[in-house]
Amino acid sequence: MSEQLAPGEAREIGPSLYDQLRQDPTPPPAALLAESYQFLGDEDIPYSVYTSEEYAKDEDELMWSRVWQWACHVDHLPDAGDYYVYDVGPHSALIVRGDDGEIRAYYNACMHRGTQLKPAGTCGFSKTLRCPFHGWTWALDGTIVEVPGQWDFPHVSGESHQLPQMSVDTWQGFVFINFDPAATSLAEYMGVLPDHWADWGLQERYIETHVRKRLPCNWKAAAEAFLEAYHVRETHSTGKVGDEVTAAYDIFGDNVSRFIHSTVLNSPLRDPQRTEEELLARQSRRRGTDSAELPEGMRARDVYAKMIQQQMSDTYGHDYSDLSESMTLDSIEYFLFPNAFLFPGLQLPMVYRFRPDPESIDHSYFDLLMMRPRPAEGKAPYPPDVIELDVDDSYSIAEGLGGLGRVYDEDTSNMAAQTKGFRASYKRGQTLGNYQEVRARHFQYRVRDYVGSFPPD
Repeated sequence: MSEQLAPGEAREIGPSLYDQLRQDPTPPPAALLAESYQFLGDEDIPYSVYTSEEYAKDEDELMWSRVWQWACHVDHLPDAGDYYVYDVGPHSALIVRGDDGEIRAYYNACMHRGTQLKPAGTCGFSKTLRCPFHGWTWALDGTIVEVPGQWDFPHVSGESHQLPQMSVDTWQGFVFINFDPAATSLAEYMGVLPDHWADWGLQERYIETHVRKRLPCNWKAAAEAFLEAYHVRETHSTGKVGDEVTAAYDIFGDNVSRFIHSTVLNSPLRDPQRTEEELLARQSRRRGTDSAELPEGMRARDVYAKMIQQQMSDTYGHDYSDLSESMTLDSIEYFLFPNAFLFPGLQLPMVYRFRPDPESIDHSYFDLLMMRPRPAEGKAPYPPDVIELDVDDSYSIAEGLGGLGRVYDEDTSNMAAQTKGFRASYKRGQTLGNYQEVRARHFQYRVRDYVGSFPPD
């Protein structure tokens, strides 16, 4: 008689992800072996969380106005006077580097009649912050320096009309803002993230590629598509057992979750298993290179990791020979609520961000950054122009993504159909897996924590 498992205890056959990492010849960082799964329930999540206009409005007013979110990178603000405008829903932040070198963030609205001081979605240089409507002007530190026709405004003073600052902080090279005047510190909000990332050097990377694509789905559905690897067999392998391997899912407190999806290993579901020679040859073909010789006693994963380390060393001038196989090859994804995805790996060095489209609840924007090691000598390039893609554009036209363009096309190929299905379904909610989709459930519950309750269907 088989043992009856409690909800959330069941796992895929074969070794766990953590067992696999412990078999690597180079020990992975201790943070990758930290297990923190929680069973969060199994009730359906109503589709109304994606389709309710009222719920979206509550997200704007009660969630986006109170959460920490990365707005730009410090490389966007290298010099005094550099500014960057970050927009989400109805909110807009104007981020500026002052003459004293400090980064400040202001609510992007004139203290006179509310006109935005800088246009939405722009960045550039400005010696002062001057309103384009009537010319009211502030210094970079927020002090008011000019009120045209000052005689008519005896009720305006430097104290009463200084630009209000919002909470701003930096972490690993990214500039984070919070529209809430009473916001907790960024460090407290991040929980375990700073400790886990302490030695991973995200601040030592620059933005090599930045793609922004409009997606045909609600921002939460877009984010959820990247919170699990359960979709891999169908979306990426056309319904066949491919090379998907055991993935691990962890919840770290209120705002952080993670998955680790390892590569160049046999799927426990595949029969017969690929030989190590076949694994190495297949991985080499996918990269368009000749297969290396497999030394006796070595796994394909170990040889391929050395190949990637050498390639990256040759390209960027750093020594990666001591990096673990997992940090070299695996898809390691940390999520910081509500919309930041951070990958510390050498081969997959991405950062994602999802934001709602203020014009349509059924659309959203996906920012995709490829982060590369800063040159061993000299300065890193300035952040590139954003490659803007519309709904029907393929990621493959974005220079810098290479073969990953096809993968992202597959990742987002189901979104329009899912959006239509939310409204067409007789069953009025989604049923999530207890383990493989726990991050999506955690994510939905965190949105609900801010908004108050799920919307009626």
